[in-house]
Amino acid sequence: MIDLHGFGDQLLQGAVVTLELALSSLFVGLILGLLGASAKLSSVRAFRWIANGYTTIIRGIPELLTVLIIYFGATSVLMAIAGLFGYDEYIEVGAFAAGVTALGLTFGAYATEVFRGALQSIPKGQHEAATALGMGPIRKLYRIILPQVWRIALPGLGNLFLVLLKDTALVSVVGLDDIMRKANIAVSSTKEAFLFYLVAAFMYLALTIISMVFVSFMEKRASRGLTRG
Repeated sequence: MIDLHGFGDQLLQGAVVTLELALSSLFVGLILGLLGASAKLSSVRAFRWIANGYTTIIRGIPELLTVLIIYFGATSVLMAIAGLFGYDEYIEVGAFAAGVTALGLTFGAYATEVFRGALQSIPKGQHEAATALGMGPIRKLYRIILPQVWRIALPGLGNLFLVLLKDTALVSVVGLDDIMRKANIAVSSTKEAFLFYLVAAFMYLALTIISMVFVSFMEKRASRGLTRG
C-alpha cells in the first residue's frame, strides 16, 4: 500500500472541489457559447462585433492570466463600486467564483466556434420546413435546431471539457483547495514531491477517463436513430 501520510482524505476532498469547479465552469461556458454563436450569426452588426471581440480576447490570453486577472481585478472593481456607496471594507472574490468565471469565459470562447459551426451545418431547408409547418421561432429552436446542434457539437464540446478539467489545476494559484493545491500542501509537509504529484496525476487521469466514457455514452445516445452510410 502507498503511504500518503494521512493526506489521502485531503486529496479526495480536492478531487470533489475539482469536479465541482469543472462542472460549474461547463455550465457557464455552454451558456456563453450558445450566446456567442448566436451573436456571431446575428444580422445585427454590433452583436457580431461583441462576439468576435470576446472570442479574440479570451482565446488570445493564457488561461492562467485570465484566472489572475479575474481574481484580483474583480476584487478591485467591487471595492471601487462599494466605495461609491461609502463602503470601505475589504471585499475579496472567492477563489471558486473567480475560477468558475475565468474557466467559464475560456470554455465559452471556444464553445462559441463549436456551436457556430454546428448551427451553420443545419440545412436552410429545415428552417423553411419548420416555418411552413407553422412552428414559431421558439418552438422551432427547441424542436428542430437545438437537438441537431447538440448532436453535431457534442464531440467538440467533449474535447473542450477534457481540456477544462485539466485547466482547473490553474485555479490552485489563487488558493482553491483542489487536487493540485492539496498535492502542493502534502509536498510541502512531507517533501515527497514525486509521490504526491504522481498521485495527483493519476487522479486527474481517472477523472479524464470517466469523463471520456460519459461523453462517449452521450454521443451514442444523441446519435440514436441516425442512418449511417
